[in-house]
Amino acid sequence: MRDIQSEEDQRRIEIDKVGVKELSYPIIVLDRANKLQPTVAKVNMFVNLPHHYRGTHMSRFVEILNQYRGQITMKNMGPILRKMREVFQAQSAHLEIDFPYFIEKEAPVSRSKSLMSYGCRFIGSLDQKEDYILEVRVPVNTLCPCSKEISDRGAHNQRGEVRLQVRFKKFVWIEDLVALVEGAASSGLYSLLKREDEKWVTENAYDHPTFVEDVVRSVAEKLLPDKNITWFSVEVESQESIHNHNAYAFLERGSRDN
Repeated sequence: MRDIQSEEDQRRIEIDKVGVKELSYPIIVLDRANKLQPTVAKVNMFVNLPHHYRGTHMSRFVEILNQYRGQITMKNMGPILRKMREVFQAQSAHLEIDFPYFIEKEAPVSRSKSLMSYGCRFIGSLDQKEDYILEVRVPVNTLCPCSKEISDRGAHNQRGEVRLQVRFKKFVWIEDLVALVEGAASSGLYSLLKREDEKWVTENAYDHPTFVEDVVRSVAEKLLPDKNITWFSVEVESQESIHNHNAYAFLERGSRDN
């Protein structure tokens, strides 16, 4: 049959990324408590396309992924990226694996256990060198210090999300990054709370008011001395409960070249 994708394109314009997005695929993630955790990821796979090719063979991305079925973890993203570059004869390859990760949490007073979901992403690229980023998205509670200061009764609080990305030298546990982020907010969130737990969480948040600026600085304060972390970015978006806008802060430190 005629191979239209491989036909020559006369416009002589190289494309930076072509590939597949939002492919649902089962993966295995290292779990501190249970060793391994199966989950389902959304996978993005891209390579660059030289100017002389009209298109790329999308089915080959799925074929490569199938070769690593049951072995897709952050530790073996390198072989997958190298295989992508080899198969497509590309200069660069990119792989993004976005997945929910579940951590068992105890309620602070009743000690009721429940599973809390956190959004995570492995990001890998291969060009002149290999580069890897781990991302965690952590829902938190932020209570406004200004509102607490000026109000006679209570203070407004809201749910926020912290998006933390890190580059590192050696392995990093997702659980450690989640704990670090939750410790920087007014409070973490829980899937299951009894009345005595709600009382504790509400009062604890009131005792620890935080602006979004406080959260990014507190996270940075913990990561900056960590020799294992070569680069990080942290952003916080708070869904304000009494304002018609969200509050936002972003901070990036370290070298992207490590």
